Amino acid sequence: MAKLSIIIPALNEATVIEEQLRGLQPFRDGDVELIVADGGSEDHTAKLAEYLADRVVVSKPGRAHQMNRGSQVAKGEVFLFLHVDTALSCDAFLELQKVLARGHFSWGWFDVRLSNTGRAYRIIGAFMNIRARLTSVCTGDQSLIVSRQLFKRLRGFPEISLMEDIAISKLLRQVAKPWICDKHVIVSARRWEQRGLVRTILLMWKLRFLYFLGVSTDRLAALYH
Repeated sequence: MAKLSIIIPALNEATVIEEQLRGLQPFRDGDVELIVADGGSEDHTAKLAEYLADRVVVSKPGRAHQMNRGSQVAKGEVFLFLHVDTALSCDAFLELQKVLARGHFSWGWFDVRLSNTGRAYRIIGAFMNIRARLTSVCTGDQSLIVSRQLFKRLRGFPEISLMEDIAISKLLRQVAKPWICDKHVIVSARRWEQRGLVRTILLMWKLRFLYFLGVSTDRLAALYH
């Protein structure tokens, strides 16, 4: 089986980084390595990650920069980019192992389920999965998986302030059809819970529409944050 590198971008995530890494320990063996790509956290994120990850690297902030930095030290033949608030389930991991064991993997992602089990959150997760399947474009929450060879061929994530996951998906879908795992990863619903359900949905639609219109990702990042 191809060696897998799980690369986790993090910035000021001291409250959750240990929980995330502990949840990944059962998958950690000779064929799987954990890399935390810290964006210069001002809390203890990097320090807390040191004893639970194989490598902790630091780059300038921005998920694209951080994930590209993580990929530079990764030893795996396949990269899995996992957000700090996305939990990799055993079922999803085992399905990925089966696919990697067959060889010739190009790229893909997992279906998602939000951690809040309320009806509205289940609908949001379902629509995220449908949209990704219809467009062959995944978001960071869905955990991009890509072979080292293909990732390097595309020179990694476009180093833009936001929408790097969408940008690289559009490049990848021109090369190969994605593998989509129907075993879910669990995405924290904190974004929707903290900002408000409707407000967050409208904001994401607005950002995607403006990105489609060609608005700079620096401006989109300012609107997002």
